[in-house]
Order: sequence, then C-alpha cells, then structure tokens
Amino acid sequence: MKKNIFAVCDLEVDYALNFMDYLNQKKNIPFEIQVFTAVENLIAYGKKTRIELLLISGRAMCREVRELDIGKIIILSEGVHSPELDTYPSVYKYQSSSDVIREVMECYGAEKKTVPGQYTVLKKTTEMLGVFSPLGRCLKTSFALTLGQILAKERAVLYLNLEEYSGFEELMGRGFAHNLSDLLYYVQQDNQNLIHKMNSMVQSINNLDYVPPVQTPADIRSAAWKDWERLLQMISTESSYEVIVLDIGNGIDENFQLLDLCKRIYMPVLSDAVSMCKIAQFENLVRIWDFPQILEKTVRISPPFHMVSSPSPAYIEQLMWSELGDYVRELIRKEKG
Repeated sequence: MKKNIFAVCDLEVDYALNFMDYLNQKKNIPFEIQVFTAVENLIAYGKKTRIELLLISGRAMCREVRELDIGKIIILSEGVHSPELDTYPSVYKYQSSSDVIREVMECYGAEKKTVPGQYTVLKKTTEMLGVFSPLGRCLKTSFALTLGQILAKERAVLYLNLEEYSGFEELMGRGFAHNLSDLLYYVQQDNQNLIHKMNSMVQSINNLDYVPPVQTPADIRSAAWKDWERLLQMISTESSYEVIVLDIGNGIDENFQLLDLCKRIYMPVLSDAVSMCKIAQFENLVRIWDFPQILEKTVRISPPFHMVSSPSPAYIEQLMWSELGDYVRELIRKEKG
C-alpha cells in the first residue's frame, strides 16, 4: 500500500535540505516525503501526483499551487505573511524541526479522520517489547530508555512509560503541553483521529520517540483494559512504528494481559533475599492466573549500576555510551545469535 505524499516547499535551500534530513531520520511519519526548493518543480509534481499534505513557505504560495489537488495546505510562516494566507493554518518556521512537525500533525489531524488501514505502511509487523519488574530501584526505566535508543538507530521505535510516577518532567527539566493522559482521554472518547493526535504529542531524544508520561497516577489506574488494548492496537496497525518499548509499572490492573501482548519481556532482577522472594511471588501469581506463556517470554537481566550526580536531559543520551549501553548492545547481539 502506497503512502500519501507530504510535500515541503521552501525557497531557502539550506532550511529545506536540513528539514528534509530531519524528516528522513523520522521513520514514524506515515507519509512519503517530497521536498522542493522551487515552486515550479512543486507545481509540475503536483499536476501528476496528488499531494495529501503540503507545508509551504508564505513566499512560495501562489495561485497555481492553490489550483493543485492538495488535501491540506499549511503555511510555513516567518512570523508575518500576507492577509490572503490567513485562510490557511500556519506554523512558525524558526523553531526546532520536531516542534514544526508536531504542529503540522496537529493542524492536519484537526480535520482528518483515520480510516482503518489507511496507514498500514511498508512494515511487516510491530514488535512489542516489555520492560517490567516487581522490584524497585533495579534500573528498569534506564534499561528501557537505553534499549529504545539503541534500537532506534535502525528502526522506528516508540517508548511508552506506563508508570504512575515516571519523573520525566523533572528529569527533562521541562514541562509538556500534552502527555499520555491526553492520549488516553482521546481513546476513551472513541476519537477517530488517534494517530494524528498522537503524532502531535510525540517528542524525540536520540531518534527515540516517546509520548510524555502521565503526571497524575490516577490517569494510569483509572484507564480500563479496553483503552490500553485499543491504544496499542492503533499504534500497531495505523502508525509506522516497528517497535514499541513498554516501560511497565504496577498501576495497571491488567498487567498480565499487557505483558502477554509483548513478544519479549525484560525483567531486571536483584540477588538479595527479599528481591528473590518478590520475584518468586510474582512468578507464582503468573501461574495461578494461568499466564505461563509470560514466563516463557521473560528474560531475566541484571543491568550494571552507574552513578549519576544529578538528573538532566543529557542523562538519557549518555545512557547509550555508559556501561549500561554496552550491556544492552551485547544483549541484543546475543539475541540475534
């Protein structure tokens, strides 16, 4: 199934090429990307091929472009543009490429509804990997973020933190306009536009995409299983993500069902007596509730500890090159056999 066309037209060559480089790295965008630095080339292309989404600088917009068969036009604004362009939504040009894309997806998704199967694009399946442990202070989240970043070097990867207390805003040193709570709300409202809503929330670090986690624990606890199931199904079938890394806490009542969806489960463990007893209790409960397949898919891991003096956004990127990064790379290498 062919992707819809997302065309970008900007007369500033360096900006257009840099933006194209960024888009080509983003494996999750459910469009085929075409970038133009001359309006004439855009018009010639648009006469032969339907463009679903066009991001065009105000200086490049003209009558011939308006006459093309284009699903949605968004103006790439330098801050001011002619009043005749006010009929189109606009995004500010001079901000980070990731912020431009989020705003574009938000504008596009405001009117578009996802048709089931519309974005079943150029991937075989979506692999779901779980990182879970009944223990605390075992490097579960650090491992999950390291795993996600390493896999994201070659594949389109989405990281979802499903903990009640993730500490992400504090770790990143910034707030987020939207987070997983908003996405769950759209799921609960049976919103038909989930894929675009999610794309407008996605943040990135080291090419690993993530939806900012909830800030209120109740948002994790109150979500019904059918909501989690629908959200993960939507990501699997309607997005371009090849891997979903689930950083799973203990706030979801249906944790066993969630773990059962995973192809592989990484369980950080500790060797002290109390930790071993907690692991044994968890495994006994898995058998009692008749989910023995979870244990078959579970890989026990003992990530190396490392010292960090103070939290910072750089911490997540540095994980790639830490002892933990070496540990994860070796683990992946062994699994590939």
